[in-house]
Amino acid sequence: MEKSFSESYASAGVDVTAGYESVERIKSHVKRTHIPGVIGGIGGFGGMFELSASEYKNPVLVSGTDGVGTKLKIAFLMDKHDTVGIDCVAMCVNDVACSGAKPLFFLDYIACGKNYPEKIEQIVSGVAEGCVQAGCALVGGETAEHPGLMPNEEYDLAGFTVGIGEKEKLVSGENLKDGNAVVGVASSGVHSNGFSLIRKVFNITEQRLEVNVAELGKTLGEELLTPTKIYVKSLLALMKQVNVNAISHITGGGFYENIPRMLNDGFTAVIEKDKCFKKPIFDLIAKEGEIPQRDMFNTFNMGTGLVIAVDADKADEAVRILKENGEDAAVIGEIKSGEKGVELV
Repeated sequence: MEKSFSESYASAGVDVTAGYESVERIKSHVKRTHIPGVIGGIGGFGGMFELSASEYKNPVLVSGTDGVGTKLKIAFLMDKHDTVGIDCVAMCVNDVACSGAKPLFFLDYIACGKNYPEKIEQIVSGVAEGCVQAGCALVGGETAEHPGLMPNEEYDLAGFTVGIGEKEKLVSGENLKDGNAVVGVASSGVHSNGFSLIRKVFNITEQRLEVNVAELGKTLGEELLTPTKIYVKSLLALMKQVNVNAISHITGGGFYENIPRMLNDGFTAVIEKDKCFKKPIFDLIAKEGEIPQRDMFNTFNMGTGLVIAVDADKADEAVRILKENGEDAAVIGEIKSGEKGVELV
């Protein structure tokens, strides 16, 4: 069969042969993510996953989609592209896990000004690493070359995941009670939110990112590109041993937008700020940008990437299980009857 190539299309800025090279480069990374249920490989018109391999009696599929946002600007300036894929996976699979579901598979979408196969491989290597961390399979994706729509050196990255959960065990918040303990789980840093504000605060340039910051113990760029923490495996381990009443992934909108999403009407989450996890990067952002504390908690995770509500008598056990699974966890508040929302004390 004659190989696909169009001189006319190439003259317009789209090199289909680069796309073929990218696919070859990423095959080994995709292979790392294969789990039972995956059918076929990449290259077809759809990624396939066999649900009959699951042992669920009343399965419910839970889906989620997200991107990396303007954190990508940091990757462009640092010319480092092997971690943003982890962010992309994390933003999707953490959300799905908040419903009590196990992520099954993931697909990515990369839109780029110009397809550089080496760069695409770096991006997808991060996506594959995120899938390995989450225990799900990378079953497909798309790379689209968009000359004229974005600069040659830039790209956008988004993803989509589907998970599965037992209907009777899904986490909906309906079991919340007055007096429930609120367990916080530490973030790895800023994660993937608030970067438009961060870039404004630090007046981000390539040179600024290379400066070592004493408070951080590393360069600003290294800190900001720290991948989003993936909580899937530790959450699944917790839910096997403790009844979890509600979970919130602290993403864009910080505490004030995300915690109410796990609450039913008539409940307030009272969070003790002094018990939350401290990350120097947030103090630095607030200081440099002269940002009020209310705005900080309404934009960033402030060191707490996940919030979990459990019965008060299970709080210590929940913290122990999370720590045994590699997380830094602590009781940071409680659920009280009242107007739906968050109270920081």
